[in-house]
Amino acid sequence: MSQPLLEFRQVDVFYGQIQALKEVSLTVNQGETVALIGANGAGKSTLLMSIFSQPRIAGGQICYRGEDISRKPTASIARCGIAQVPEGRRIFPDMTVEENLVMGTIPTGDRYQNEDKARMYQLFPRLEERRSQRAMTLSGGEQQMLAIARALMSRPQLLLLDEPSLGLAPLVVKQIFQVLRELTQQGMTLFLVEQNAHHALKLCDRAYVMATGQIRLSGTGRELLDNQEVRRAYLGGA
Repeated sequence: MSQPLLEFRQVDVFYGQIQALKEVSLTVNQGETVALIGANGAGKSTLLMSIFSQPRIAGGQICYRGEDISRKPTASIARCGIAQVPEGRRIFPDMTVEENLVMGTIPTGDRYQNEDKARMYQLFPRLEERRSQRAMTLSGGEQQMLAIARALMSRPQLLLLDEPSLGLAPLVVKQIFQVLRELTQQGMTLFLVEQNAHHALKLCDRAYVMATGQIRLSGTGRELLDNQEVRRAYLGGA
């Protein structure tokens, strides 16, 4: 079997005296969509942020293409081909849509900027309509689209998404996940942290369930959708 694109090996993270991640091990293979689900406060976002050394891990290894990146500077990790769509979007509110997209090219340079902007507008037609508007004037769903498009402007090999459905109306959530599905069909590797277990498990190839900083369950998306424990805890018993 080929080596994972991303691998956590017995990773520990602390905030002061509080242990946020406890011996976490998981893998994301090239071309896969992998989801990490769990309740609020389970440690999901901490795990995602630790890839960029924020926070820095206290034990174990985080490997990308077989190389331990857990001690690399954040900027170096971004140049390795990893892009993140952070929780809360964190767009540049006073910049236009187009200026936000250009900011996404900083880790890799602007060689393909025009080509990639055209690709983003094809993927997100609403952004093309809003290209000259300041980002703060966009709806929440449009801001989430912009955050994803900005991350894609760096042509990542691995796209990390932290709670992309958070705070969005159901119809907008459906639209966002349709775009993510298109990306998976194009062969992009996604690692998705998400409280909306139903959408995440329907999208992903494999998934992990996290509770109190530890991996409790893992399996294919279908296996976890059918798992009674998961259904009771995260799918409303449906």
